[in-house]
Amino acid sequence: MKLFVAGLPYDFDSTDLKEMFELYGEVASAKTATDRETGKSKGFGFVDMPSDLEAKEAIAALNNAKLRGGKQLVVKLSDEQPKSGGGYGNRDNRDNYRNNDRRRY
Repeated sequence: MKLFVAGLPYDFDSTDLKEMFELYGEVASAKTATDRETGKSKGFGFVDMPSDLEAKEAIAALNNAKLRGGKQLVVKLSDEQPKSGGGYGNRDNRDNYRNNDRRRY
């Protein structure tokens, strides 16, 4: 089960995130989002836990928990996004977009 975690301290890294969730069960992966230019954390990340039960326990325990500095965590199921590579997606979608765009003019 993939979880979205927000409200992380900016000095939190992927290892810290993984260790926090390992208190509630097995963690397949944990990744904090970082700024491409500065390499600094954006304050959110994703955790993948193989067990749905353990993931739900982690959500119940950590959602709305306060961390250092008074920041409040948000832990919820991640909204799965299709991996299209961004932009128009695959070639068919891009061609359909172009065809629809031409009809407007």
